Amino acid sequence: MADEGEDKRIAATLARIKNRLLVFSGKGGVGKTTVAANLAVVLAQKGMNIGLLDVDIHGPNLAKMLGAENSRMTALGENRIMPVSVNGNLKLVSMSFLLTSPDLAVIWRGPLKMHAIRQFLSDVEWGDLDWLIVDSPPGTGDEPLSIAQLIPATGAVIVTTPQEVSLLDSRKAVSFARKLDLHVVGIIENMSGLVCPHCGNRIDLFKRGGGEQAAKAMGVPFLGRIPINPDIVESGDSGKPFVLSHPESEASKAMTEIAERVLEGGSK
Repeated sequence: MADEGEDKRIAATLARIKNRLLVFSGKGGVGKTTVAANLAVVLAQKGMNIGLLDVDIHGPNLAKMLGAENSRMTALGENRIMPVSVNGNLKLVSMSFLLTSPDLAVIWRGPLKMHAIRQFLSDVEWGDLDWLIVDSPPGTGDEPLSIAQLIPATGAVIVTTPQEVSLLDSRKAVSFARKLDLHVVGIIENMSGLVCPHCGNRIDLFKRGGGEQAAKAMGVPFLGRIPINPDIVESGDSGKPFVLSHPESEASKAMTEIAERVLEGGSK
């Protein structure tokens, strides 16, 4: 049974957040978390107050990608917790901050996971936010459904790769969002071609253009394509957001342009 006091605290938290963006995908392995992290950093660079909520309970990777894996959330008092400050105006909450070791597996069933996510909203002192970006678990099953219902998003972004098996799932993700009356801000095509560092030619490892075709077929905006860059992997592993460590790269410029389109199409 839901806690009435907790429900009120969740409602009070959501009332102080202007825009809530759900970043999800039809399948795993498409770079959804990398996109969410860099999108949050770009928006924070614009001077907005940004919250980043990692609700992938079993694979919470945002803390490592943002160089905050050794940080911990702090208690303010009864039922109040301070999120981790990545910089002055970017706050992060993740299950990884509650684990005593990064090697620990979270072996929880659905109800316990949802209880933790509810606490991330009811007990965390997010303050006034321009955007809360939610890094959702992949797929269209029970967890994404419960999260979408718990956190009424003002918009949803779907991340895909150009290959057909990913595009099939991205179209399902659009249908999922529509059934929940979520405003689909658009589709992002990640891992969209590799520019060879030796010859300069483009190599379409996972094909190219499929995300745009899927967006057109489903009648939703196409937000842009992010090319493969080996430095994205290195940046994520070292905890340095790619858009900050390689601002002049084609991939960083693509991420920045996508953030602009999200602002145009997803803000209230």
